[in-house]
Amino acid sequence: MTKLSKLNASNPKVWVVIGVGIAGVLILAEVQRRRIKSRSCVKEDFGAFIERFELLPFAQPPPPAARLQLSGLTFAINDNIDVKDYVTGYGSADWRRTHEAAGKTAIVVTSMLRNGATCVGKTVMDELGFGILGENKKYGTPTNPQQPSHVPGGSSSGSAVAVAAHLVDFALGTDTVGDIRVPASFCGILAFRPSHGIVSTVGVLPNSQSLDTVGWLAYDPSVLHRVGHALLQLNLLEPKRTRRIIIADDLFQLSKVPMQKTVYVVSKVTEKLSGYQTPKHMNFGQYIASYVPSLKVFREESSNQQTGISTLKALFSAMLLLQSYEFKTNHDEWVKSVKPKLSPGISDRVWAAINTIQENIKSLYKVRMEMRAALQSLLKDDGVLVVPTVADSPPKLNSSKGLPAEFHDRMYILLSIANMSGGCQVVIPFGKHDDSPISVSFIASHGTDKFLLDTVLDTYSSLQEEVNIVSSCSLLPDANGNMDAAELLKEKGNAAYKGKQWNKAVSYYAEAIKLNETNATYYSNRAAAYLELGCFQQAEEDCSKAISVDKKNVKAYLRRGTARESLLFYKEALQDFKHALVLEPQNKVASLAEKRLRKLIS
Repeated sequence: MTKLSKLNASNPKVWVVIGVGIAGVLILAEVQRRRIKSRSCVKEDFGAFIERFELLPFAQPPPPAARLQLSGLTFAINDNIDVKDYVTGYGSADWRRTHEAAGKTAIVVTSMLRNGATCVGKTVMDELGFGILGENKKYGTPTNPQQPSHVPGGSSSGSAVAVAAHLVDFALGTDTVGDIRVPASFCGILAFRPSHGIVSTVGVLPNSQSLDTVGWLAYDPSVLHRVGHALLQLNLLEPKRTRRIIIADDLFQLSKVPMQKTVYVVSKVTEKLSGYQTPKHMNFGQYIASYVPSLKVFREESSNQQTGISTLKALFSAMLLLQSYEFKTNHDEWVKSVKPKLSPGISDRVWAAINTIQENIKSLYKVRMEMRAALQSLLKDDGVLVVPTVADSPPKLNSSKGLPAEFHDRMYILLSIANMSGGCQVVIPFGKHDDSPISVSFIASHGTDKFLLDTVLDTYSSLQEEVNIVSSCSLLPDANGNMDAAELLKEKGNAAYKGKQWNKAVSYYAEAIKLNETNATYYSNRAAAYLELGCFQQAEEDCSKAISVDKKNVKAYLRRGTARESLLFYKEALQDFKHALVLEPQNKVASLAEKRLRKLIS
């Protein structure tokens, strides 16, 4: 008889073995069920939430009182905003582990509940509010609903994703150096950064008090408006003012989105609407260079950088130094004692801030003071500055290590205007370009938040209509004409150029190009005039056309290199100067530029 045949139903050991086996199967099944449920939850909420809960709104007043402003709306909040009896995690597992539950709920959350909204949870954010891409290694990166394989932007990544995925009606986030504006742009939704100090930050973990604001995100302009009125306690009735629209042409040069998808749309709409003056164009960098003299301390020495761009680089350098100084003041002791495990990019920035010794603190606050005065002088209480929100498309996931320095340079130049002036800024989605969301921002001076919110509500539907029209159209090609007439126009252009009449030179060269599109010199010459005007994107495009016609046009390579360097595309600029050196090995301009850029990139 075999051993197996000895096992029978009367043997207690048999039942023990069977019981253990069944229990094991049940445990495995439960584990698998929870895994599947966990996966489906993440998929369902796009990974936007760290924890879900429900804070019900305050009691609705009985009739005949009007319904509360935010009645029926749901919202989410960043993980750096306090809720009583919940630990505020600041996007970091180590912060959550070393801190107790909050004793009170943040004033901004209470304000939303008092106005009828329901809070449904806390969202993922970059650790300690220091990221700009929205990637969080511990809690996972929220999925960008517009481009799932690309980053959602940060640090208020989960809040932006929750809104973009229509999981909530609006969300509260914090914006220190762009933390709600970047994810709003990357996810294709609206966002509002209020004037500094207007919205209470009591119950919100500080990053840098001089820059911190609590802002909000929404996909519906009326919701954005309603939240703003509730949070800022604004008067509903106010006399309508004529609006002055000012377009920062030099800042749109930093973006590779065609201007017919941005500047043209704004111009077309505001020219049609009543109460809006014809848009004016300006070089914003040059204006700041004149009106914020304290920035000279922070400017890098460069023989080839335009004054306006180098000044704006100095502006964001001062901004990041101010952030580092105040972050260190707030969290130096905790970082040094806990030594938190942070994502590589975040860790580098946090420790750089902790180890920074800033000697001339007063100069940072002086820049901030002068910037506020400069923007107030330009915009007063009826002006709107129009700029791109960001310069580049959302990078792909896990590509942060490969991003060039100029990516951050272009981004921070645009973000630093509202940060350092304390003004208010709204992000408005403008459709897509090359499958990536694009947006334009309106900036107004400090304290004119209602004016800016009303401007958005007033223009939004018209802007979206024009965006749809432009997206469905293509530009008509120019016609060819007589070549002798084209040469005559070129000579007139050269004369205007020598007389420093740059705009007139551009016009003559443009007429020559209409008559003959196959002459590389016309494009190259117009590019030279564009460079003098600070129109770097147009200069780059003209040089590219010249090179496509004549691969040995040294001047086109040199001018395109200059344009790209001014646009902060250092690697591309370096390649252009290298091409010029291959064609003319003794070219001193190309040689000096190549050495300078090699040093800059390294």
